[in-house]
Amino acid sequence: MHPFAQYIRTLGRGKKGSRDLTQDEAYRAFKMIIDDEVEPEQLGAFLMLMRVKEETPVELAGFVKAAKTAIPSPNCDVRVDLDWSSYAGKRRQLPWFLLSAFLLADNGVNVLMHGLRGRKDNRVYTPDVLKHFKLSGANTLDAAAAQINTTGFAFIELDHLIPKLAELIELRELLGLRSPVHSLSRLLNPLNAPHVIQGIFHPAYKATHRDAANVLEIPHATVIKGDGGEIEMNPDVDNETFTVSQGECGADHWPALFDVRHLKDETLDPRRLAGLWSGELDDEYGEAAVILTCAVALKLLNKAPDQDAAIALATQWWQARHKDKL
Repeated sequence: MHPFAQYIRTLGRGKKGSRDLTQDEAYRAFKMIIDDEVEPEQLGAFLMLMRVKEETPVELAGFVKAAKTAIPSPNCDVRVDLDWSSYAGKRRQLPWFLLSAFLLADNGVNVLMHGLRGRKDNRVYTPDVLKHFKLSGANTLDAAAAQINTTGFAFIELDHLIPKLAELIELRELLGLRSPVHSLSRLLNPLNAPHVIQGIFHPAYKATHRDAANVLEIPHATVIKGDGGEIEMNPDVDNETFTVSQGECGADHWPALFDVRHLKDETLDPRRLAGLWSGELDDEYGEAAVILTCAVALKLLNKAPDQDAAIALATQWWQARHKDKL
């Protein structure tokens, strides 16, 4: 019998015979996938069984640990304060969250962002926007580390980080469904930042990602239901963030900043992001999204004792930003 068959059997024995994988089993199973030691039929069966069952925090942690074995250590010293994943793309509003990350970097917070290039034509993805700021993504983790040491911010695509994971995500077009790979990629934290911020679309996954971060012993993490699934707070609605700090799990309620919701963005022109940063453009929603998202990060980073102080500090930083820096 093929050595990978045991994991499919564990998941697929039916309602009474199947069970979740242990963390060690999840690690060994996904390590075989990363190392190309499974047959295509086995891979499809495993991913879809996991999709139907839905991954547990323990399984997700095992998958992440296996995937991280494929990440080479950078050859230079680098300090990353905040890990920021960007995999969903935006389709209703522009990716204002990028300005939040730039604002943090502008004030001494080192940010590593990782994600995907565009997979859907109706969405705007991070690499599509960076070129409007004359910023290029890093092709290696060494290059990302060098950029962080120079500017405080770097973005690396999953294709350059772990090509096999990017390949697995592409299977969504063949299988018709997402898989655990979409979740575990967000939790990679390639340079082991002590603070991790997560954005998900389906509210039920907030607890899964928070608890997986806890199993992975990430010191501090915050998970939000981000606009479009990205790490961006919607200032038009009440938001609940799920948190973990030194093993203690919790939740924070962030009230809406506006009484009336703003209309869907019609153009999604990435150049407007640069215009808002430079002060050439006014956008009430965009500015509020930038400040509120930054405030959540500041509270995660323990740079503000409470929400009001975090919003006040984010606002102060925004007003004092270096408008010609980008």
